[in-house]
Amino acid sequence: MHIPVLLQAGVGIREDGPVRLRLDLGYDGTDFSGWAAQPGRRTVEGVLSDALTTLLRAPEPVRLTVAGRTDAGVHARGQVAHADVDDTAYLAVPGRSDRSPEQAAITRLAGILPPDVVVHRVCRAPDGFDARFSATSRRYRYRIADAGAVHDPLRRRDTVWLRDTLDVAAMDAAAGQLLGLGDFAAFCKRREGATTVRTLLAFMWTRDVESGVVEATVVADAFCHSMVRALVGAVVPVGLGRRDPEWPRQVQLAGIRDPRVLVMPAHGLSLEEVSYPPDADLAARALEARARREEIAGPGARHTGD
Repeated sequence: MHIPVLLQAGVGIREDGPVRLRLDLGYDGTDFSGWAAQPGRRTVEGVLSDALTTLLRAPEPVRLTVAGRTDAGVHARGQVAHADVDDTAYLAVPGRSDRSPEQAAITRLAGILPPDVVVHRVCRAPDGFDARFSATSRRYRYRIADAGAVHDPLRRRDTVWLRDTLDVAAMDAAAGQLLGLGDFAAFCKRREGATTVRTLLAFMWTRDVESGVVEATVVADAFCHSMVRALVGAVVPVGLGRRDPEWPRQVQLAGIRDPRVLVMPAHGLSLEEVSYPPDADLAARALEARARREEIAGPGARHTGD
């Protein structure tokens, strides 16, 4: 017998049954065609929705809202999503065990999901929580093993290999010029009705002392499609000595996609963390984020991620 599960896409929880769940998860993006569900393709959203639908015995697929819509091949260690489900179905997850619904959901999802997706945490979301719009920032990491690094075959799925040596100091100087509120159209794939205005909070480059791997840390309030990989692709030529540190900023100011900017391979990128304000500020943050995007791009604007 199926237990009905009611779903909704808006912020907040209705009082007549649905409860909003927050899910913290990670995944190896190698064998996925990105996060977003696509007919005939294996996606993280599709796999996770199927697992939740099975867990809750839902008559229809469970709908998910995610903090970052990662592209094909991009990994995540700190992804966050939410789903609105029927409270009765959720409370029934432990069955006859004495586990909490949260504990039981994690255990049972581990048995349903494939090994390249792991749900670390399931909990009732605080009032006003929205995985996408309540978020204050997303933090990504990009890994490159250049000639000065150890080329570890065990990390080949999450690290890009280069034959040349990168000048990390020059790359860091170039990245710093891109910080702040601005239009990143030069680093985004254009999508109808989507804004390219973002606040880049951090963009820094370091070399790991032990492995020699060069890592970029990129933090923004949100990212548009392929933005992180294009930012990295604009700075790598600086590290190779082919462009001046001022070049990425010049590309940004031009405001159009530059064919000289290489969108770096997806497998070097990982979503590491999504940050949220205190619980009392979640609803206000979601409303603010929606209002700001609509003011910039107009009502009905689409919002995409890397």
